[in-house]
Amino acid sequence: MAEVSFHDVGKVFPDGTAAVTDLTCTIHDGEFMVLVGPSGCGKTTALRMVAGLEQPSSGAIAIGGEVVNGVPPRARDIAMVFQNYALYPHKTVAENLSFGLKMHKVDKQQIESRVQEVSELLALTELLERRPAQLSGGQRQRVAMGRALARSPQVFLLDEPLSNLDAQLRTQLRAELKQIHHQFPTTSIYVTHDQIEAMTLGDRIAVMNEGRLLQLGTPDEIYRSPQNLFVAGFIGSPPMNLLHGVAVGGDIRAGDLRFPMPGVRDGDVVVGLRPEALSLRRADESPSVPVRVDVVEALGHELVMHGSLAGRRVSAIAESDAGLVPLNDTRANLIVRLGAREPIVVGDTVELAFAGRDVHVFDPVTGVVVATGDGSTRASG
Repeated sequence: MAEVSFHDVGKVFPDGTAAVTDLTCTIHDGEFMVLVGPSGCGKTTALRMVAGLEQPSSGAIAIGGEVVNGVPPRARDIAMVFQNYALYPHKTVAENLSFGLKMHKVDKQQIESRVQEVSELLALTELLERRPAQLSGGQRQRVAMGRALARSPQVFLLDEPLSNLDAQLRTQLRAELKQIHHQFPTTSIYVTHDQIEAMTLGDRIAVMNEGRLLQLGTPDEIYRSPQNLFVAGFIGSPPMNLLHGVAVGGDIRAGDLRFPMPGVRDGDVVVGLRPEALSLRRADESPSVPVRVDVVEALGHELVMHGSLAGRRVSAIAESDAGLVPLNDTRANLIVRLGAREPIVVGDTVELAFAGRDVHVFDPVTGVVVATGDGSTRASG
């Protein structure tokens, strides 16, 4: 195992596209780090630079404390799993698992022992004599992961390995990946656009957009304390509700929403509330807001209510410098997660309560968080 470090790393392709800009972060020895973001955010390019498949245009990448700029992939002691499995179709499962070990001239007895160990871990023992064409998608991906694990590399790189699988298999393999990392705590960097994979797999998550690292933290930190509008809107399913508001004299108004937020400068703001932060108002609760029920999704374990209130909503996923686009609706949409047996009916108006500690306030120009309901406030502007 080894620590992996990016030091002011940039990557500009020959056509002038800046894929990665000023990336600085460290993946600790034995850590499972997830790089997450939309297509084109630079996450796969960052992974390929660790592998040596791309060279940084600026900055330095270090593995185990040694700068590896210019070091060929074969000399980096890394293993990589791809989205499309990349198995040898004419070789059996056992031959695929042992291929990397044979290339490194590992002793035959040690190869057999390692293949047996990995095949037992990944439930491949009964499949060792089959070829890839005889396997399901999930089995092929297990073989691809097993081939990488068999070598006991310093660093394990995974480039969207579950994206070709159906939802049920993805759920199953996510759990298996957690178990594998627990038993073989190899330093791992996992790339995905799927925030559920990021939240469930990562010891820490690095959220990227347009080539830049926007926030790095544990899944809980990323979810509960987003540092900017992009992270707030990208992480979470359903996403955070984002509403245009105005701060005046220590109070914030966002359409029908009214609540105190001392310390925020007067002016335009964006108010963020997670869907689970809202609930049907009880007699003694405040503040609250009247919301018209537009759609109710019954999911068995919960209801997801889509409602609307006076005000303007905003989109945090947009083509602008701050990543913010106001939407010119006269009513704002709200998504609310409620208990499965809450008595709500489409067309009704309900009073929704929320706790001030659950509110996030963002600067609409920079997109940066300026205050949260837990009492932390930053200067804005």
